[in-house]
Amino acid sequence: MHIGLHDSDQTGFPNLALMKISAWHKAQGDTVEWWAPMFPFDRVYSSKVFTFTPECAYLPPDTIKGGTGYGIYEELPEEIDAMEPDYSIYPECDHAIGFLTRGCIRRCPWCVVPKKEGAIRQYRTWQEIKRPDRRDIVFMDNNVLACAHGIEQMRSMVGQNVRIDFNQGLDARLITPEIAKLLSNLRWIRFIRMSCDTDAMLDVVIRAIRMLEECGVKPYRVFVYLLVQDIASAERRAIALREVGAEVFAQPYRDFENNMEPTKEMKAFARWVNHKAIFNSVRTFAEYDTHKHAVVCDS
Repeated sequence: MHIGLHDSDQTGFPNLALMKISAWHKAQGDTVEWWAPMFPFDRVYSSKVFTFTPECAYLPPDTIKGGTGYGIYEELPEEIDAMEPDYSIYPECDHAIGFLTRGCIRRCPWCVVPKKEGAIRQYRTWQEIKRPDRRDIVFMDNNVLACAHGIEQMRSMVGQNVRIDFNQGLDARLITPEIAKLLSNLRWIRFIRMSCDTDAMLDVVIRAIRMLEECGVKPYRVFVYLLVQDIASAERRAIALREVGAEVFAQPYRDFENNMEPTKEMKAFARWVNHKAIFNSVRTFAEYDTHKHAVVCDS
């Protein structure tokens, strides 16, 4: 069979589902290539993570689609999910990706994970995920600290020739002095990531940053995702986190259920926070917004 793969989002980050589908079909003796509209394929798979990614109008009507971007939450068939990813379809990827756990104990209203993955459970070991020729692993767990298996896997990586990243962030509410010490003993690709999505989380995140600092992790090594819904709330959190020295990244809220775009004000706020030279010199969003509009008027 001639198999076509379509990465709808094309963010540059490898699509794990497509890599496993590719591996499974190649194991059956099939030919696997990236889908192109001008060429015939026996079967086409399209994966779409984000609801805001535009639909491709040229995909065949019988395309097998998956991913939250399509509103499809089903997992891969077990025989495909068990495959080692085919990294050859993303030759620029120089690290391993995968999950130690699936699911989450939280039910945040803006998150699709509870609907998609359900309760927290163990999934893989880091040895199963690691590429034999690479030391870096990017884990995509949604709440690894909420699972005993996840914590045990982290402990077993201490002293090993691996560097890690949990790109979805760690739950600051679950960081204790003992966990902070564990995190400080791991080798990180760059950052330890957390989220500060509400005002109620601000003191919790700052406390976690302080615990990590006591264990030798400098605050600038902590990357904090900042959900932007109410601007005043987001600004309070952004400024407080800047003051403790953390790296802050603003993410405007997108309504996945209703496919609603963030407002212009949310996007402007994110530009202020995420442009580090501006964020570190322009102390408030009002100052940034006033200057931005003045430049537009002058031009």
